[in-house]
Amino acid sequence: MSEIIRHPSESAHKGRMLRMAMLLVISCLMLALDACQSSRSLSDRMESKYSLKKRKTSISRLRPQGPERCDLPVPVSIRDYRTMLDSIEKSLGIRYRFGGNAPDGFDCSGFIQYLFSSSFHLLLPRTSTDLALLGPLIPRNRLEKGDLVFFSSGKEIDHVGVYLGSGRFAHASTTAGVIISPLAQLHYETRFAFGTRIIRIKQ
Repeated sequence: MSEIIRHPSESAHKGRMLRMAMLLVISCLMLALDACQSSRSLSDRMESKYSLKKRKTSISRLRPQGPERCDLPVPVSIRDYRTMLDSIEKSLGIRYRFGGNAPDGFDCSGFIQYLFSSSFHLLLPRTSTDLALLGPLIPRNRLEKGDLVFFSSGKEIDHVGVYLGSGRFAHASTTAGVIISPLAQLHYETRFAFGTRIIRIKQ
């Protein structure tokens, strides 16, 4: 008895070809999207990501009568801003200590928390990722003195400092402790994400 050889129908063959074509189109689209994403700068990607998050527009400030809620950015006097600069000057060289938020050792967010509490009586969140959700986002070319500056090595914010003007910022570095660095330094320039405005210096 001879075998009956079954040939696939023409419609089944066309169906397979159509599925293969669709898979090819989807693969090409995914590659194109990846290419577009990678061509955007880190700063553009992080600004876009953090602009979509729920941003906080107010913060607590300690007063003699108790804490009060203030809209961001909080107006501060030039005298109080100079107090912060004095605190930075006195803190230069203090060692890095993970989880530290006092003069015996700072991490990056602990240093910012300490400065803004002692100089402006503002109660800031403890981590750099939470700090990054405070106030309006500020691009690098619009930074003003007192703005916070954020950095990322990947998908999340992992470092923060305070902008001093003239392209410099103060921060607690893991390797050198509290220092003042130029934003144009390659390590920071390539990792710069965005700034935020927590205070506004009254003229």
